[in-house]
Amino acid sequence: MSTRGYRLGRRQEGVDQTRSTIISAARELIAEHGPGFSLGKVAARAGVSRITVYNQFGSRALLFHALAAQARPAMPPPRSEPAPEPRDELRRRIAQACTTWAVDSGLYRHLHGHTAWAAEESGADRALAESLAAADQLRAGCSIKEAEDVIGILTAFPVFDRLHQGGRRSPSAVAEILVRLASELLRPMPS
Repeated sequence: MSTRGYRLGRRQEGVDQTRSTIISAARELIAEHGPGFSLGKVAARAGVSRITVYNQFGSRALLFHALAAQARPAMPPPRSEPAPEPRDELRRRIAQACTTWAVDSGLYRHLHGHTAWAAEESGADRALAESLAAADQLRAGCSIKEAEDVIGILTAFPVFDRLHQGGRRSPSAVAEILVRLASELLRPMPS
């Protein structure tokens, strides 16, 4: 019985490795040529058959969804220590987004609007906007919805990409620009 379980575990490792190889091949093709790849090209790049790609993903759209879900920037883990001051958290989120986007700009350029990212990002933007409001740090007249939308814009790939200019500005220089823009959301610090 334990031998059978061991074989099943090894088989699953092989399936997982094949899936990872296919996703890596699709990622490379998108970064090189854009999202117009064929499953045949992905299969050839991955060293597997088209049938294997179909068995793993079912369709080009589902492969694209899996690729986007894997490429989506990781949300920060829940904190065990007390929550940071909301202004500091906003600065940290902007810096983290810039660092993440700089890693693989070619891929993100083709995936930034994919629905696999939308729900999780929107929830995090809303939570940060609510934290800023609860700490009375939003400028007068700025609603939580406005703050949520602006946070989403300031941490979005297209904004980073425009300011990064293909590497002519460093991720930290882009983050500094975005933090200055974010200050428009916030109530001035007391002197």
